[in-house]
Amino acid sequence: MTAPVKGPAAYFPSIEKKYGQPISYWQDLVRSWLPAKHMELVGRLKTEHGLGHGHANALVAHTLAEPRQGR
Repeated sequence: MTAPVKGPAAYFPSIEKKYGQPISYWQDLVRSWLPAKHMELVGRLKTEHGLGHGHANALVAHTLAEPRQGR
């Protein structure tokens, strides 16, 4: 039996359903805006793409927590 997903990734199924794009689309978008700060990224997702605060925050938190390639 698979353990339930916790943390920001728990929002991913509802984000994909509500906004019609895969999580990889949103993560690529967030990465393209770096090196902006966390709340700047959340704000852009909300104002430019209509995401709710919780969904935007989950995407940004999860994306920024990933190891960056080339380090």
